[in-house]
Amino acid sequence: MSESVPRILVIRRRYLGDLVLLGPVLHSLRTHWPHAHITVLTEASYAGVLAINPDVDETSHFPHSIGDWWALWRKLRAAKFTHVFDFDNREKTALITWASRAAQRFALHNGVRATWGWAYSTIELVPVNFLIGRHVTTYFSRLLQVANVPVLTGFTDLKPKADDVEAMSQLPAILTLPDGRPRLLVHPGSRSEFRLWPAENFASVLDTIVAQNIASVTLIAGSNERHLVDAIAQGMTQAVARIDDSLSVPQLAALLAQFDVLLCHDSGPMHVASAVGTPVVALFGAQGSVVFAPLGEGHGLLSPPIPCVNCASPETCVKGDTYRMRCVQNISPGEVVTALSKILANPHLPR
Repeated sequence: MSESVPRILVIRRRYLGDLVLLGPVLHSLRTHWPHAHITVLTEASYAGVLAINPDVDETSHFPHSIGDWWALWRKLRAAKFTHVFDFDNREKTALITWASRAAQRFALHNGVRATWGWAYSTIELVPVNFLIGRHVTTYFSRLLQVANVPVLTGFTDLKPKADDVEAMSQLPAILTLPDGRPRLLVHPGSRSEFRLWPAENFASVLDTIVAQNIASVTLIAGSNERHLVDAIAQGMTQAVARIDDSLSVPQLAALLAQFDVLLCHDSGPMHVASAVGTPVVALFGAQGSVVFAPLGEGHGLLSPPIPCVNCASPETCVKGDTYRMRCVQNISPGEVVTALSKILANPHLPR
């Protein structure tokens, strides 16, 4: 590779949704430097979503063992990065940025003082309250602005692999879905138990959708979330399909692309769905839908009244901690049926 071609390292350790939402940054870098080699350093469990992002050339996994650190150190030396964009700014990511020996080393930090500021050539400090009323992509874009990289708005465009699309189309649950009827996929999981909508509410909504012939319904959940699907299915009077296979992130993306709508919580799969062009009806809790809304248009985003009017769980909610408040339970089944019916009535969906 020519010495004049940028070799870029982007650091973002996790999570699935965050890496999808980093898409506009990656696309801005690719557009500004079309021939650049772009590597993203992330946790191994989230690297799959970057493998189907056409703006990413390579992924590296965040080190954990001494052997991992030694291997990464050698890779940093061999790669000869010219630019590093650290979107985490933690002690370990600062060390990695410094060890890269890149001439341009950028850090993004939410607060008044960066972590190990000596490791960077440029630091962008963002006020703590910056994200109030703003989407997280506007936060990410601050680092591009100080690097004089034009910021492109829009959405992440993930490209599922053809073999994954074919494999997902052959799943028994997919093969049994009737032709000519919209397909609704339901993912009831969340990283936080406080953000779970009750299983009986899902059951009520899905019974209505099936009984009124609005759509075919399929349930899916990760290996640690199958009890949620069990609870929903047991509470229903209507029969629905379910997928219990353990899927990689690229396989999940390929599966989502074959459905017309995803019903889910504010979650990583929500962002993957929007990135493959599948509209979502998403249930948000106390955190609201502004900061982490899925990119693109045509979604139905439901949030309870904030601040709380009637606390859903006064015995267990931790006021002020949006990760430990059960406000999502104040969304009614009727609101969800209405949002789903509106999207599923789109004349552009298959009949």
